[in-house]
Amino acid sequence: MNEHIITATFPVLNMACAACSAVVEQTLKQQKGVIDATVNLAAAQATVQYDVRVTSPRKLAKAVKSAGFVLVEPSDDNAEVVAGYHRDRARRWRIRTIGSMIFFIPLMVLSMTMPNIAYLPYILWALATPILFVFGVDFYKGAWQQALHGRANMDTLVAVSTSVAYLFSVFNTLFPDFWLQRGLEPHVYFEASAGIIAFVSIGKMLEERAKDNTTTAITKLMGLQPQDVTRIADNGEMQVVPISSVVEGDLLMVRAGERIAVDGVVSSGESYVDESMLTGEHMPVRKYEGSSVYAGTLNGKGVLYYKVLKTGDSTLLSQIIHFVQEAQGSKAPVQRLVDKVASIFVPVVFTIAVVAFVVWLLLGGEDAFSHAILAFVTILVIACPCALGLATPTAITVGMGRAAQQGILIKSAEALENTCRVTSVVLDKTGTITQGSPAVVHAHWCEETLAKQVLYDIESRSEHPLALAVIAMLYGRTAGEITQYESLPGYGVTACIGAERYCIGNDALMTLHGIALPNELTRMAESWTREACTIVWVAAVDRILALLAIADPLKETSEQAIRALKQAGLKVYMLTGDNQATAESIAHKVGIENVVAGVLPEQKAMYVKKLQQNGEVVAMIGDGINDSAALAQADVSIAMGHGSDIAMDVAAMTIISDDLNRIAQAIHLSQLTTTTIRQNLFWAFIYNVIGIPIAAGVLYPCCGFLLNPMIASAAMAMSSVCVVSNSLRLNKKR
Repeated sequence: MNEHIITATFPVLNMACAACSAVVEQTLKQQKGVIDATVNLAAAQATVQYDVRVTSPRKLAKAVKSAGFVLVEPSDDNAEVVAGYHRDRARRWRIRTIGSMIFFIPLMVLSMTMPNIAYLPYILWALATPILFVFGVDFYKGAWQQALHGRANMDTLVAVSTSVAYLFSVFNTLFPDFWLQRGLEPHVYFEASAGIIAFVSIGKMLEERAKDNTTTAITKLMGLQPQDVTRIADNGEMQVVPISSVVEGDLLMVRAGERIAVDGVVSSGESYVDESMLTGEHMPVRKYEGSSVYAGTLNGKGVLYYKVLKTGDSTLLSQIIHFVQEAQGSKAPVQRLVDKVASIFVPVVFTIAVVAFVVWLLLGGEDAFSHAILAFVTILVIACPCALGLATPTAITVGMGRAAQQGILIKSAEALENTCRVTSVVLDKTGTITQGSPAVVHAHWCEETLAKQVLYDIESRSEHPLALAVIAMLYGRTAGEITQYESLPGYGVTACIGAERYCIGNDALMTLHGIALPNELTRMAESWTREACTIVWVAAVDRILALLAIADPLKETSEQAIRALKQAGLKVYMLTGDNQATAESIAHKVGIENVVAGVLPEQKAMYVKKLQQNGEVVAMIGDGINDSAALAQADVSIAMGHGSDIAMDVAAMTIISDDLNRIAQAIHLSQLTTTTIRQNLFWAFIYNVIGIPIAAGVLYPCCGFLLNPMIASAAMAMSSVCVVSNSLRLNKKR
């Protein structure tokens, strides 16, 4: 990608409903230099792709401000800014709710229990006025701001409906004779206008509190990095310094129970580190010299000294936070339909309200005007686009956050939605099903103590991958002196320890040196060979000391994970560049029937394409550069987190740990999230489909029922709260 094109996430404040987020998005897209922009109402943020040579965050903020909203320039604490904004709004709405209720409760009691007391309309007027113009002033400010730009939103609906009811009531209070002379009762609706403000305020308070909860996953991730670290100076002195002063190459110390501050590699010390906050794995990981450590992980009981490799935005934790924030700001395909509906929603509602008003005036009988006013007000109140606008982004935000906490990094809402449609899963072998590096999987010791020391003394001089596997098994020993070391390509190595010569290699090396192979061990070697293992013999000049089998071992979770995928009704395939015998051996162990071996990278992509042409929705899982073409071809691409950077860049989803069980969890989470989106949209649409006709008075001719504006306002408020609450249920679903 062009180095001048960047993608940034900005908190956006003061958005009230879907119409607001649509305005902000359209405003950003219209700016020169902006390539694309998406706005997430629930997360209160905009994700903008733009050319830094043409525009800047300051210019974007200025444009958004001119549209009546506030765009905050991105920083390291974006999530905390948004969370603080929601908390502040929840606090303000709580104050306004309490204040409006203090006036509304006596207003309701008086209007319902003492309808005939003297000067009642004036008393109700006095109680309603502060509710509307003190505690509900934000609705009128918001409506006015939108009107200045020739637009309408939820604030407009509330402001117009309450103003109409209030002004109509004021007129009837001051000039009752106007109606009495015409034989009509001068009704007042102060309790309706005040009730709308009171109930909508309750809904706003609950909504902001719930929105704050949707961003807790990111806030928790951001809180994992300590602010101060212990740095070891060149003279050995320990210094407590702020994390901002740490640079690559510094030597840091982390004590027992402290969090690791940045990514690095252990230079000395040994401990167990809890990496569950990054990988979802709750089993602590042993760390020793040469082990990688990551920012945000929790050190156990030992002390570790580690050299800094990555700081700031380069750390794995920072990248996770960045990707999740971008993903939460992205839009699922279904959201495009919702955006189109929301953009025309308010004008359509006004049209329906005006039509209902006119119909009531013409056909409503002696109370035609009062009923027309009530219908107009009630339609504007009940038809709020908030629930519609929150339906998809709240579910996406919660789903992404939960995935991140489980060690599943999903890069876009589209990937999350597409994952639930997967019918076939294609797995690479090396590094995906297997661990990706050779290890000793079987060992038979004839003379264990001597054999282990000989192995360590000789193999510690070699850089061959098989030798490294042996050294890893024997880690912690001290190598002794050897002489006459000789490497024989295709056979193995020989060397002398003291006066004794030893051989380490294949059976051909043993034959070359005239060393007899016992029948029992030969049969054992043949059995291990059938398991796709490489056989290593260890011998002195006159006898066998040990027999080892080295292979790329299966990951502990592979068999269980593949069984879970098959139980979910998915077809599972394995593609590998390895030979057929090894591929079939691995596939048999994990229960995969569909195996293709000896394939080149481009052939993997072609195989994925062939499955797609047969109607399959394909998820490709890989970890290497050779998997990148197939990952790009797949409908859903999943990279294993310990693989190559290229694979992770191409993939739409990354499993941060090596646990293949996360794939089934990701698919299940996608299904839960998509189901939640559909539930939210169903209730948001059905609420309006049913509510607007009832508010217009369709039930009046058959049963004399007219919806009270106060009940409409309560229903409108609860619709948004229900949608957000339903999304938050994702955190508890299994």
